[in-house]
Amino acid sequence: MTAKNLLVELFVEELPPKALKKLGESFAAALAASLKKDGLAADGAQVTAYASPRRLAAHVTDVAAVAADKPVVQKLMPASVGLDAAGNATPALLKKLAALGADESAVASLRRESDGKAEILFYDSLAKGATLADGLQKAIEAALAALPIPKVMSYQLADGWSSVNFVRPAHALVALHGSDVVPVSVLGLQSGKATKGHRFEAAVDPVVIADADSYAETLKRDGAVIASFAERRAEIARQLAAAAAQAGGKPIDDDALLDEVTALVERPNVLVGQFEEEFLAVPQECLILTMKANQKYFPLLDAAGKLTNKFLVVSNISPADPSAVIGGNERVVRPRLADAKFFFDQDRKKSLESRVIGLSKVVYHNKLGTQGERVQRVAAIARAIAEALGGGELVQHAEQAALLAKADLLTDMVGEFPELQGIMGRYYAQHDGLNADVADAIEDHYKPRFAGDSLPRGKVGTVVALADKLETLVGMFGIGQIPTGDRDPFALRRHALGVIRMLAEGDLNLAVDSLLNGVFAQFNGIEGFAPNPQALADFIYDRLAGSLREQGYTAQEVDAVVSQRPQRLGDIVKRLAAVRAFSALPEAAALAAANKRVGNILKKADGAVEARVDAALLREAAESALHAALIDVVPQADAAFLTGDYSESLLALAALRAPVDAFFDGVMVNADDPALKANRLGLLAMLHAAMNRVADLSRLSA
Repeated sequence: MTAKNLLVELFVEELPPKALKKLGESFAAALAASLKKDGLAADGAQVTAYASPRRLAAHVTDVAAVAADKPVVQKLMPASVGLDAAGNATPALLKKLAALGADESAVASLRRESDGKAEILFYDSLAKGATLADGLQKAIEAALAALPIPKVMSYQLADGWSSVNFVRPAHALVALHGSDVVPVSVLGLQSGKATKGHRFEAAVDPVVIADADSYAETLKRDGAVIASFAERRAEIARQLAAAAAQAGGKPIDDDALLDEVTALVERPNVLVGQFEEEFLAVPQECLILTMKANQKYFPLLDAAGKLTNKFLVVSNISPADPSAVIGGNERVVRPRLADAKFFFDQDRKKSLESRVIGLSKVVYHNKLGTQGERVQRVAAIARAIAEALGGGELVQHAEQAALLAKADLLTDMVGEFPELQGIMGRYYAQHDGLNADVADAIEDHYKPRFAGDSLPRGKVGTVVALADKLETLVGMFGIGQIPTGDRDPFALRRHALGVIRMLAEGDLNLAVDSLLNGVFAQFNGIEGFAPNPQALADFIYDRLAGSLREQGYTAQEVDAVVSQRPQRLGDIVKRLAAVRAFSALPEAAALAAANKRVGNILKKADGAVEARVDAALLREAAESALHAALIDVVPQADAAFLTGDYSESLLALAALRAPVDAFFDGVMVNADDPALKANRLGLLAMLHAAMNRVADLSRLSA
């Protein structure tokens, strides 16, 4: 039977907007997957998802009315059990066949096949292909069950007795195979051709879908609904750009807001509203956030990125005269902006410094004390880091910024909009007349907030951000709150990556181990706190390795460098470049393999081996040659290393290939004479130290 295209739509009450995109994608994918599994949809069938505020739908190409019959192979039992000596079926075999819907007549057609131990009987049959009605019923039920719905609601059906559970009450079901209705039912609904269009602007009610392929066009024409989420989103973006250009600005770029608004309207109509310019005296972050979060508006910015007193509304209706809609939105936004202005004015009546004492009443963590105690730790850590980076004015500013960094948590504005923490602290610090670097650091100490976020803009901000993130990492590790699997409630992975980026990209002269030890010391005396700097260091270097692999370095290159636990992370990129250049040398593979061999020999030695050689005990020409080569090469490699020229340091090692090969070909390391053996181990230890200063070259060995 010729395949046709299939359309399924579930018409419901308004769906959760933030979940709509995923709901639509999940519904279409699960429906198609079930149809393909049953052989009703071709493997190459194209699936199109539709999702609007009041519908979930899927269009699937190449769907058969009946699936092809499937061959079924049933393993029965050993032939010795199923057949007697005369070749007749035993009662056990007949019982098994009866369970499969066959009788004694099938015995003659049974297939025999050896499994290596015995001859086995197999029954080959054809299973009837599923009908579309049955397969689609199963597919819809599976698709609804798989929807990523956090909470469902229970509602009563039209009969007054039955009730069902779903994310929102459903009111209509369309299921069309070509132009034919597929008889299925779900959530108390029987399938048909009729759906509903726009609540207010549909040309007809109900909207009748003639066939599967005319679904989107019919809804747009008769129902005033753009069913495709992607098409509706693109139309909103186009209208936003056009309206903004006409108003002389540009809309704020926010993909999450665009997705949410797309999920709120069925036929978008972008309008321009405005508010009084006096509100622009409030920090623009506050105004932008209240317009986006509370009203779903797109604030308009000027060419310099500064907020204007205009905003864009994505309306769900298109009246001939939009003035009433615009006026209504302007009236609604005004109280929101007035609240923001009130909070801003009230907050500035108290200085940030006067608020710090209040942090002692705010619990940070029941095992780590209050925010006030935490601030004192962060300030002490910041002071120590600043002293290590040069001291002087940096110490004073970093300590002051650290003490004030959390004070804005007690302001009305941050209480209303937690997303503004740090940002408002900077504004209030500026109002208090504080140093510009201190004010910037109060905002920047949260950076980087996410992957790809900018780093703190100055040295003071970097110091406080490092102190804040290290205090969090050390504190949480000390009380056993270590991330496991997907669980990371305190975002410690993000904090670790932030520390790594600041140390590496800022090329800060700070050693990881001493930095962590200093932070752990700030937690002395806290009951139940268990210092474990090694575990935290492992965690940081693991994050570092993952980050470097994501940047395109090979696993071997990363392993070679990170396994050495370089203390200055600013050197990492130079070390990786040096390893990559070394790997391209013709001598690299042999030296890496030799280094691995040397490492294994030294591990098996009794006790620690000192990298020291007595020239008088060099008996073989090959060991003398290797020693001479080391005497020549090591100073060159060390000199390059000390100047930070890691590539040159590794390139110098290429001269060691021939003497190393000759040594292993002609010298017995484990000599019978203990003095000779110790001397040769010392020579290998000298070689090992020289070859592993920049990176562990043995990790480059296959």
